[in-house]
Amino acid sequence: MKGGTMIRHLPGEANVSLILRRSARARRFSLRVSRLDGRVTLSMPAHAREADALAFAATQADWIRRAQAGVGDATPVEFGAALPFAGQMLVLTPGPVRAPRLAGDALILPPDPGRVAIRAQSWLKLQARDRLLAATDGYAAALGLAHAGISLRDTRSRWGSCAPGGAIMYSWRLIMAPPEVLDYVAAHEVAHLAEMNHSPAFWAVVRRLMPDYAPRRRWLKEKGNALHRYQFAARPEES
Repeated sequence: MKGGTMIRHLPGEANVSLILRRSARARRFSLRVSRLDGRVTLSMPAHAREADALAFAATQADWIRRAQAGVGDATPVEFGAALPFAGQMLVLTPGPVRAPRLAGDALILPPDPGRVAIRAQSWLKLQARDRLLAATDGYAAALGLAHAGISLRDTRSRWGSCAPGGAIMYSWRLIMAPPEVLDYVAAHEVAHLAEMNHSPAFWAVVRRLMPDYAPRRRWLKEKGNALHRYQFAARPEES
């Protein structure tokens, strides 16, 4: 492994997967167990030996097991389950439809239990793209600036990011948050078009776009993690 991430197993524990992640910034081996789903990430210096990293993880096997034991159960996405969408809960319901359809407090899906999760996820992504693009366009216009398009990912450590060239990435799971929270993240990332930092000048731009951003930001910090408990298709790796 020359860079990026790779899946391995904890030595002596075939049922414990490790995500090995090389980092140019890492100066030592470190382990992190996600509080959301128990996923274990082993970070390592860019030029360290994989065998040494796995040996380090093996010495921490007891700690990993204890940390995973404290992780709450994930919420499966299946018929009868309630799924958050734009701040409300939708019950996933089978019906005589060929594509997902919103009906009051229900999301009607084709009656195929094996494809409930992937169909619900695809529908959420479509809704997220439409709403995030509209919000991004609106806030960029308010600043008289242009962005370089948006993309959606399923990231854990950030809800959005803005590249120096103006391309903006969002977590599609924002569509499960209340609309005003989604709007805050869009305003936050658009503000980076003017200030590529988190200086007082940056927050002044955020405040200009959204004077009451504070409670929306607080919602993400206090409740955002819960949006990651819903299990859909396999998640792509975070960059």
